[in-house]
Amino acid sequence: MIEALVLPVTISIIACCLIMAAVWFWAYKIKNGGVVDIFWSLNFPVIVLIILFTSEGWRERTWVICAMVVVWGVRLGVHLGKRVIGHIDEEEGRYAQLREDWAPNANRNLFWFFQAQGFSNVLLSLPFFIISANENKGFSAFEYTGFVLWLIALSCEALADNQLNRFKMDPSNEGKVCNVGLWKHSRHPNYFFEWLIWMSFAIFALGSPYGYLAIISPAIILDLLLNVTGIPTTEKQAVRSKGELYKEYQRTTSAFIPWFKKK
Repeated sequence: MIEALVLPVTISIIACCLIMAAVWFWAYKIKNGGVVDIFWSLNFPVIVLIILFTSEGWRERTWVICAMVVVWGVRLGVHLGKRVIGHIDEEEGRYAQLREDWAPNANRNLFWFFQAQGFSNVLLSLPFFIISANENKGFSAFEYTGFVLWLIALSCEALADNQLNRFKMDPSNEGKVCNVGLWKHSRHPNYFFEWLIWMSFAIFALGSPYGYLAIISPAIILDLLLNVTGIPTTEKQAVRSKGELYKEYQRTTSAFIPWFKKK
């Protein structure tokens, strides 16, 4: 199995690093590091296309997981693209803060940050590599379960993003905190359902040899969302921009899991 993964993994690393180098150059020219989020999402469809042409597993299974990743990755990339490009001349608060923290070597550090994002794309793609190497014919219960969970999580993530977009587009909501729809039950429903999508990939991989290793991906995503670049940085920026309004929102809602209310 390891031998079967050498080629797709190697090509994926090279492709993602080259893409992120080009994205860094673009970010350098426009002084907006937020564009990395768009291509972090779009790198996953690139990886599964590489897998599609280099994998040795059962083709039907490979086509299914590749289609799942392309649909999810392109939707997320387009969504983030609209958000970032909509204010391309104004760098998102998280990256503006990084630029300030890393001064006077911000551009150099951002380059390596972008490269780290490219490597993370390949590491997190472990479920896709495992699934595509499975030569057994036929779909297992794990694969059916993973697909159903993926469909539910993707639909809910898209719903949360749409609800937030509609809230922001209403001029009367300027300066307010979005607390409608799924956002009434969680401060970050988009993050929660994004994590569920990664769980669906891991469950799908359980139908393949060594599939238990795929749990590494949702575990990393969960740690990033809860402790690193997800909720902590997003909430710090929200408090800076919304002040007491957001602090009140924090006191009355769950940070992550919808409907898991604070007492």
